[in-house]
Amino acid sequence: MKENASFVNEMIGRRLDAVACEWLRETVREVTNGVSPERFANLIAMASRFARRNGLAPDAAELHRADQLVPGWNPERWNLLETLRVAVILARPDPTEASFEEAFEEVFRYADEGESCALYRSLPLLPGPERFLWRAGEGCRSNMVSMFQAVACDSPYPAQQFDEGAWRQLVIKAVFIGAPLWRVVGLDGRLSPDLARMALDLADERRSAGRDVPGDLWLCLGEHGGERGLASLEQEVATAGSPGRRAAVLGLARAGQRARLAELLETERDPAVADSLKQALEGRFDQRAFSKLEAADA
Repeated sequence: MKENASFVNEMIGRRLDAVACEWLRETVREVTNGVSPERFANLIAMASRFARRNGLAPDAAELHRADQLVPGWNPERWNLLETLRVAVILARPDPTEASFEEAFEEVFRYADEGESCALYRSLPLLPGPERFLWRAGEGCRSNMVSMFQAVACDSPYPAQQFDEGAWRQLVIKAVFIGAPLWRVVGLDGRLSPDLARMALDLADERRSAGRDVPGDLWLCLGEHGGERGLASLEQEVATAGSPGRRAAVLGLARAGQRARLAELLETERDPAVADSLKQALEGRFDQRAFSKLEAADA
């Protein structure tokens, strides 16, 4: 955890003013020497006096270093206040002991939304992360999208720690609430027939209600959708608007339908869909490929 703490301190230290940097130094010193759970919670809350919720905006080198330290960790969408709070969390001298768990829960007991998000962001950086599985599950059950995403997105924690049932619930909830599924780290490695079935059930429900099928949903199929999945994808290609058709094209690619993609490209008149067809034929259809669809819709 020391390397993680050092790196987080470096990132936030480059972006704080002199007063905030001094507060962080003093706080790290105090926490390292040992504080009560109540004082620890108070320090987490006090961080809001020294940093705003502006984006952290890590550069390419920092993103690379984060992934080196904890594969799958991506702080690209962290804000300054979250990062400052994580720095305080990582300053504790007892990360593997029961006293840390007690203090961690003490903060959660009184945490507001922003404080909770920082706690959830820290999970993959802590030793013995399986100790906090129940707490991560609580975050995924939250009605607050920000808390859900703090657990589910840009973090390797769920893919590494959640069992199959909890994993499927996380993925389907992400689709249901509109969280960016392509940012759920490890999704491509944890597809299954049961997840595909649940996703197709959701697609049928959306269509029955006269609603569009979220493009991210097709990430859940891979080669596990079977004939039902292919029929649903073909329906989307035939009837959806341009964004939905582009996502379905990538879904067909993920299902191994290369010949069908080449056939569709011969007659496609929508330039955006044609571009997605070419992208898919070039082999660019992993979960990251769906980020381009989100950018196009923005």
